[in-house]
Amino acid sequence: MSSPKPIKKAVFPVAGLGTRFLPATKAIPKELLPIVDRPLIQYAVDEAREAGIEQMIFVTGRGKTAIVEHFDVAYELETTMAERGKSLDVLEPTRFTPGAIITVRQQVPLGLGHAIWCARAIVGDEPFAIFLPDELMIPHRLGDGAVGTGCMKQMVEAYGQTGGNLISVLEVPREEVSSYGVIDPGARVSDTLTEVRGLVEKPPVSEAPSNKIVSGRYILQPEVMRVLEDQGKGAGGEIQLTDAMARMIGTQPFHAVTFDGRRYDCGSKLGFVEATLALALEREDMGAEVRAMAERLLW
Repeated sequence: MSSPKPIKKAVFPVAGLGTRFLPATKAIPKELLPIVDRPLIQYAVDEAREAGIEQMIFVTGRGKTAIVEHFDVAYELETTMAERGKSLDVLEPTRFTPGAIITVRQQVPLGLGHAIWCARAIVGDEPFAIFLPDELMIPHRLGDGAVGTGCMKQMVEAYGQTGGNLISVLEVPREEVSSYGVIDPGARVSDTLTEVRGLVEKPPVSEAPSNKIVSGRYILQPEVMRVLEDQGKGAGGEIQLTDAMARMIGTQPFHAVTFDGRRYDCGSKLGFVEATLALALEREDMGAEVRAMAERLLW
């Protein structure tokens, strides 16, 4: 079997209004809210780069230009820092070569499926990845303290074996499945790789086919754009990506990769606070002080 086309493009749907974080997101995109000192979108882009992705496609909306500016050259800032003898290394992850970041507008908020469809001309006939920046995916730390492989890199490695379409999944307590998209698992390929027979959006606990939830990372073939082209509205009156993927099952290989790591739902305030605390505790430059602070506050 010939090797599948490599994944070099990624779509980031970042047009949402972030209403759950108002008033903080009135003027600042929710994707730029920081976990300690690194914006959510930076975590997602860094994960994409680790996986070998070269072109980042941001599906934006009105008032979201600051996301692109974050990855642009900041002449005044950089000049001032250089004149003061400060290292610019901290800005290195925000640097991109021209053409590596492309934006397209989602003019009307019609759902995740519609946001992905808005990038169809840029995706073209190439397979592509999707990142939902609200889903912060952090790899486990290894025994020697090193950080493990990111979620998308794990998926790209699995894609090299299977081709077709892949989604990242995590196992959750069964009583929580009604809040998520859930897979109907088929044959088990390996400890972390499972065939997908179906997808169900927010099923009742009694009807859920498994406890494996879709967790915000996808690798899809370009044919999904044709499916989205004529797809009607689904749950919530929106064009759902889950519905389009379900229609593709059986026509192309479809697998789920169980992520070896942690997921933080940073679309919720509690998840955002949990992520901030968890990652701050792991930092060598502040972990001990944060732990002492937390213990003092809990006393």
